[in-house]
Amino acid sequence: MSTFLLIHGSWHSGRCWERVVPLLEAYGHRVFAPSLTGCGDKAHLLGPEVGLDTYVDDVVGLVAEHDLDDVVLVGHSYAGLVISSVANRIPERIAHLVYLDALVPQDGESAVDVQPVGRRMIELAEKSESGWRVPPMPELPAPLGLFGVTDPADVAWLRETLTDQTVRCLRQPVRLDNPAADAIARTHIHNVGPTPPGITRRPVPPVQPNGSAAQVWELLTGHDCMITMPRELSELLLKLA
Repeated sequence: MSTFLLIHGSWHSGRCWERVVPLLEAYGHRVFAPSLTGCGDKAHLLGPEVGLDTYVDDVVGLVAEHDLDDVVLVGHSYAGLVISSVANRIPERIAHLVYLDALVPQDGESAVDVQPVGRRMIELAEKSESGWRVPPMPELPAPLGLFGVTDPADVAWLRETLTDQTVRCLRQPVRLDNPAADAIARTHIHNVGPTPPGITRRPVPPVQPNGSAAQVWELLTGHDCMITMPRELSELLLKLA
């Protein structure tokens, strides 16, 4: 039995994994899919002080609370920064890092360093009434949809689950200074369906920090593959169990 810890990206919540969790649990694995502070059922906790460090504390705290070991830690999108930071904090607890169509930062980088399109979102947020709220990206015409989701029923459901992000989340840099984290195996899953303009993906180096060859898998779908291709995503994750 493996332990999967699924971390959602910006604007999303733990609910985005609802189709994946039972597929992994059906094979006897233990699965956690929390909503981070200020997201989903924790939206009432959102404030300008919420940032990357808040999210890292959330995940580290959950691992400690449940005394988890050998965790397969999956980070979607923005959560690439979260799982990288968690691995830096508690590398002894993490068996595998999965970057699911995710930002992959270097030490000292923020989300906008990895994905510069975020700078425009920050500018708009700072000019808004709140000065710090970053609303979800808008739905785009097919085939782009809402984070790659195009089925009308799924779009309506997803839209109801989204919450604002903070400027601090996008600006706060990662701290990746623990060499022990380099030993953790890594897998990258890229969603290679239609991509909105301005979104870029860094190439994965051929050799990972632990010296092994890069492992990169692809899904022919949009960004939110946990909604559009839950079974195919689960089959890939099960290979790591």
